[in-house]
Amino acid sequence: MKFLKFALVALVLLVNLAIAPPSWAESDLTKGSDYTEVTQALDELIKAKDTPDRGGYTSEQYQQRLDDLLFQKYVLETAEDPAQCRNETGKTLAIYANKKSGAASLYFLGDGKVTDDDWSCKGVYLPSGTKVAVTPLAPVQELTEGIAFKIVDGTRLVAKTNPQIGAIEFNVRPAKVFKVGETDWSIPTLTQADIDAKTPNAPIA
Repeated sequence: MKFLKFALVALVLLVNLAIAPPSWAESDLTKGSDYTEVTQALDELIKAKDTPDRGGYTSEQYQQRLDDLLFQKYVLETAEDPAQCRNETGKTLAIYANKKSGAASLYFLGDGKVTDDDWSCKGVYLPSGTKVAVTPLAPVQELTEGIAFKIVDGTRLVAKTNPQIGAIEFNVRPAKVFKVGETDWSIPTLTQADIDAKTPNAPIA
């Protein structure tokens, strides 16, 4: 009788595994829309290399764009988990995230926190007035309007404040930067004070 019960439990478990892959199974990020967009952009950029204006890029801009796309492609081909965002800015960070699929919604990530790896962090909202350096070596700019800073899936984004220049820096360049009307993401008109007043609600690790 005990053997029969054990066999029945084992059979149910095997059927469940056959019907639905285990939640811990590695995801293939090359099957997502990010990979399609990156490979298409890379193909177009390579084709533009021999045109007179290099697709509208200077030689330096062209190389930077090529490096960015190759890095994004590498991340998508090698990452095993969705993108995560880490906040080391000393203040609350507004991020875009979703669970598995669907539209990215705006959440608020507390200082010193990192998003849950069961969720996908899609990017960051930066309000008008933010001083930002897209990478540690990039020049500082003060935003005159709110923007959404998009990353590709699998990215490990770290946002931190450089106390010497008073600007937020990122460890990777954005895949895209959206302004109001350029994306289906909701780009609000919040200030940093508004964001700091929010109760952190981002899913965290």
